[in-house]
Amino acid sequence: MNKLKNLFPPTFQRVFLRTDPNVNAQIRKHTIKNLNIYKNCDPQDITDRIRKLDQEWDTERTLEVYAAVMIFLSSYLGVKTRKCWFLVTGAIAVFMIQHGVQGWCPLLPFIRKWGVRTAEEIMNEKIVLKWIRGDFDKENMTVDQMLNMVEKQ
Repeated sequence: MNKLKNLFPPTFQRVFLRTDPNVNAQIRKHTIKNLNIYKNCDPQDITDRIRKLDQEWDTERTLEVYAAVMIFLSSYLGVKTRKCWFLVTGAIAVFMIQHGVQGWCPLLPFIRKWGVRTAEEIMNEKIVLKWIRGDFDKENMTVDQMLNMVEKQ
């Protein structure tokens, strides 16, 4: 069962577990640097940062766009020039399936080295910023109110 877990890691950990630990450490170090900048900032500055994080592209979005562009180009070249370009289209499909199941594809190491974070890494920064802003200093909140605090921009 443990081998199966390694082969098919949990969704939220797929990319992290398939990334070089040194790259993960660099990304985390950069996140901590960002958080330290906002540690003593005005709440409006923190809100602006959270809104900026909402626009940040994560690894999934980046891979989806790169894959779509490459599929379009290789399909176009397959129709207009030589059919062998359809092999590239097929290879991209295989790699996207592998990424969906295992959290790895050939482009992923480059994307991670460029500093592109997972959705969870971005969300973690947002939650800490909300904590710094004081969103979670409330007592006796209902679960609904707690969820609203996490979702608050």
